[in-house]
Formats: sequence, structure tokens, C-alpha cells
Amino acid sequence: MSALEQSSLAMGLADPVFGSQHVFRTLLNAFAAPSTPMQISDTLSGVPDSIPSAAAAVLLTMADYETPVWLSQPFDGIRPWLAFHTSAPMPMHPADARFAVVSADFNELRLDAFSLGDERYPDTSATIIIICPTLENGHPVTLKGPGIKDATVFAPQGIERAMWKQIADNNALFPLGVDLIFVAGSSLAALPRSTRIIGDF
Repeated sequence: MSALEQSSLAMGLADPVFGSQHVFRTLLNAFAAPSTPMQISDTLSGVPDSIPSAAAAVLLTMADYETPVWLSQPFDGIRPWLAFHTSAPMPMHPADARFAVVSADFNELRLDAFSLGDERYPDTSATIIIICPTLENGHPVTLKGPGIKDATVFAPQGIERAMWKQIADNNALFPLGVDLIFVAGSSLAALPRSTRIIGDF
């Protein structure tokens, strides 16, 4: 690797310590308030064009050499960048991942292909980062559950009825099941598996 390539890869969070703390707090707040958009305000540089800054910030904060990350085909190009910053393993099979990055229009996505945890260790389930065009103007569903007062409507663009049916089936497995982080640009919204999904599937 040339010095120029290494210099480019070395870019990341503007302030690695306080930036990662900000991202972690933002994630905690997002999971405490399902579907509420949160903004990642830390400045990032050198992020590959194929991944939005909020998703990059989450990976820089949460992934390490003990955190396997599975990447769907559109995001293969971030492998050198992700390896340089996190040393995260990148397994071939979704079931071996703790985090995954997929696009909203990834038609082959099966949530049950990922680790759902088990009765003794539900926290071993995967978290899936879904890249969307925006976090609004999509097919709407109603959400109920912890962190939501009465009910709220969520409509990230690119998530179709069939995927919402998968998400509803996944969340019905609680305390098992995967958790989801929807990302668009520098914004993210979380959907924990404890949330009930109500909609026209």
C-alpha cells in the first residue's frame, strides 16, 4: 500500500475519541426512541462514496477485531477502508456476522439468515444497517412498543411491504431477532426487535 493510499484510508472521525462517544450516545438514544431520526454531527473524511456517513460512523464506533461485519455486494468496495480502521473480520455468510450493511432494495435479504441469538444469549443476535434514500416518504407502517408513546408512523424509503412483513415476523420473535438501523446520509433511526410492526403487508 502506497503512502498516499494509506493516508487516504487513515481519514475517519474528525475526533476519534469524542466522535465515537457521540456516535455511541446517538445510537443509545435512537434505540430508546424507535424510528426517531438522529443526526450524526461528527465530521468524517475519507469515507468511501458507496456508504453514507452515518453508516460509516456506526461501523467506526461499533466494529473491531471481534465484531464480524457482513457486507452485501454494493458495499464490497469499503472492505479495505473497514479493515484498516477496525480490523473487523468480514465473513462470507450472514449467519457469522454481528453487524451487516445492506441496501434497502437488496431483494435477496432474509433477516432469518442472520444470527437471531438464542434463549440463553439473545444479545448475540446481529444488527443490520439498512441504507435508504431517505428516512421518509416510503411505505408507512405503524409502530408500537417500548420507547413509543401510543403509536408512531415510520416510512423509510425503499422498504417495501414484503420486507416489512419480514421485520414484523422478526420482531414477533422477541427477545430473539435482529435489530435494525436505518441510515440515510448523516441521519439514522433505529428499530429494535422489541418494537411491534403494524401495517398493510
